[in-house]
Amino acid sequence: MLKFIKLILFFGFLAILQGLHAQELRCQVVVNAERVQTADRQFFVDMQNAFTQFLNNRKWTTDVFKNEERINCNIVINLNPTSSIGNYTATVQVKSSRPIYGTSYESPVLNFFDRYWEFEYTPSQPLEFNETGLSTNLTAMLAFYAYTIIGLDYDTFSKLGGTVYHQKALAIVNNAQQFTTSGWKSLDNDLRNRYWLSENILSQQIIPLREGLYAYHRLAMDNFASKPEESRQTILDILTKISAVNQARPVSVLVNTFFDTKSNELIKIFSEGEPAVRQKAYSMLIQLDPTNTDKYRSIIGG
Repeated sequence: MLKFIKLILFFGFLAILQGLHAQELRCQVVVNAERVQTADRQFFVDMQNAFTQFLNNRKWTTDVFKNEERINCNIVINLNPTSSIGNYTATVQVKSSRPIYGTSYESPVLNFFDRYWEFEYTPSQPLEFNETGLSTNLTAMLAFYAYTIIGLDYDTFSKLGGTVYHQKALAIVNNAQQFTTSGWKSLDNDLRNRYWLSENILSQQIIPLREGLYAYHRLAMDNFASKPEESRQTILDILTKISAVNQARPVSVLVNTFFDTKSNELIKIFSEGEPAVRQKAYSMLIQLDPTNTDKYRSIIGG
């Protein structure tokens, strides 16, 4: 009996140790190579596994994460048909979410579409990353999104709590100026790139939006089940602050990304509110996010 108890304690101790050393990300990476002409499809499975291990097996912070606290995210890499074995271009969708207190629901935190991925990859070459001396465009892009996902997640749990990780992402952007690939520079044709995402997140003009991420998730969503009307009012206040941000920084990539991420959730939140609240939410949303006007009509029963 004593031996049995010792075994239980031993395996329990191992489980605790495993939880204490859990990494921050639980990222599902998908490499979609349907448009690439090659007979060796296993190559892309290996690529997918390598990217997944790079993101999930690396320790990105000094904080202790339990296994159940890891941040759920996914990165879908759609390789372009112009890609050739060894050299690739792609468009990439990056998403993350965080759990809502007392529920099984996961609220989306990031939904960002990156049009500019260019990288080299060979299976025999390890994916190496050094913050102070970037070696490849590939690991720089993966690390940039790792820090951005972590930073935004921390922002939802404490006001501006992810600043240190956003600064790490910005350092990658600054060091990546050495690369000739697109997506890292302020003068690239598209303002919705990695440079501007990082710049917006740390901009003083856009701080009210980042502070709003905390109020939205921690004060509103985490209390929504018990205080739905109060939570809706909190979110309306956040939309008012975002409106001020939008006036100060028109065409802000972070404002656009917020609504790309939250539009469906906002519709669900306000569709069941009081008529005056629904009308106010609808009026604000179509001004802030006019491309989704047709979707928002469902809030007022349109």
